[in-house]
Amino acid sequence: QAVLPGIAAGETVFCIGMSEPDSGSDLAATRTRAVPVDGGWRVTGTKLWTTGAHHADYMILFCRTSGTPADRQAGTSQLLVDLRTTEGITIRPIIDLAGQHHFNEVHFEDAFLPATALIGTEGAGWEQVMSELAFERSGPERFLSSMQLLIELVGVLQDAPGETAQLALGRLTAHLITLRRLSRGVAVMLEAGENPGTHAAIVKDLGATFEQELPDIARS
Repeated sequence: QAVLPGIAAGETVFCIGMSEPDSGSDLAATRTRAVPVDGGWRVTGTKLWTTGAHHADYMILFCRTSGTPADRQAGTSQLLVDLRTTEGITIRPIIDLAGQHHFNEVHFEDAFLPATALIGTEGAGWEQVMSELAFERSGPERFLSSMQLLIELVGVLQDAPGETAQLALGRLTAHLITLRRLSRGVAVMLEAGENPGTHAAIVKDLGATFEQELPDIARS
């Protein structure tokens, strides 16, 4: 009642607090900790590469509510963080090579969150995150992000494409069609209530490879 209407209306902006310093993509190594206190939680730690945190109203925070990083997936939970009103949060910009500000470092210093901030079940954070990532990883944005470059490449080559260019365009088109079918397949699994975690990870990996190869092929 408090949050979903704003999301549906396009008025509430979210960011996702997952990655941390020195842990790469190893989410299970999270060190950000939420300690139970009277009436809620006290959060201390740092999240890195948080896209859009400087614009966001809320963060979905993946953190440790029990145990230690050695416990890996066990003892992790998700908390809803009101970035507009919560004290003890510092958002620092990370400027990329193009001089643009998309990423951020978000630091929690004994930030208090109410008990109602818990999303889902305490200790079930890993299972929740994996199910959420199945939606994110399998989406078409990974390979559609470079679509305009492919369109421009076709436009440049269409008058007199050499054999090498034709082979490159054919290969790229075949990859694009395959990725689209794979992405739709994951969507069908999600719609059926199945767990497509592995399938979604494959789509993301293949999509990322396509996204990286396309500029190199176009440059050639």
